[in-house]
Amino acid sequence: MIANLIGGFVAILIGSSLVAPVSLEVNYAACSTNASYHGASTANCDSALFNATSWGATVLKLVPGFFALSILGIGIAVTYTSLRQAGIV
Repeated sequence: MIANLIGGFVAILIGSSLVAPVSLEVNYAACSTNASYHGASTANCDSALFNATSWGATVLKLVPGFFALSILGIGIAVTYTSLRQAGIV
C-alpha cells in the first residue's frame, strides 16, 4: 500500500511539474512561424495556425488543461486503489 502511495505521489509530482513546460511548448507550436516568440501574448503571434484556423489554435490551447486533468485522474486512481487494498474503502 505504501509503495502505491509513494509511486502515485511521484507520478503526481512529476506530472504537475511538467504542466508548465507542456503549456510553453503548446504556445511555441501555435506560434511556430515567429521564431522570436518567447512567452509573449498570443496577440503578437502571426502564425499560419492562428490566421487560417482559429479553431485549431483553440483546440491546441486546450492540451495543457487536459494534461493537468489526466494527472489529477491518476492521483485519484492511485489513492483509491491504495485505500481499497488497505480495506479502508
